[in-house]
Amino acid sequence: MSQNSLRQPGAPDAAWMPLFLAWLLSCVAILGALFMSEVVKIPPCSLCWYQRVFMFPLAILLPLGLFPFDRRVVRYTLPLALVGWLVAVFHLLLMYGVIPPSLQPCTQGVPCTDIQIEWLGFVTIPLLSLLSFSIIIALLIRAHSRMDK
Repeated sequence: MSQNSLRQPGAPDAAWMPLFLAWLLSCVAILGALFMSEVVKIPPCSLCWYQRVFMFPLAILLPLGLFPFDRRVVRYTLPLALVGWLVAVFHLLLMYGVIPPSLQPCTQGVPCTDIQIEWLGFVTIPLLSLLSFSIIIALLIRAHSRMDK
């Protein structure tokens, strides 16, 4: 028998890999954000800062829940990812003009509606943030579903 066939659906090791992948993605997102601001010298807007506020703790909390494994890790990381996702959605809707400029929180400094990088004609920094939060949320939900209730 292989080790995978011995794995029980509710065993901690079944939830460990999605949590590890969520942690890895949060680290990649942080490194990307720091690269853009510190190396490429793209100043972040206010909404980008808020998205960082919700992404950065994930890189600290997720490994604390992995080593040693803590079943409650999803309980205290999922809310951070969900609020970060909401900020990223708001940022994209603002950037695409769906939300009126009167609701724009970036009144000083870098405008939140400026598209500073656009790859392939549609990939922007807020879109990358939204994708990162979306994948992290999906991984956290998957990990939670693999744990014993």
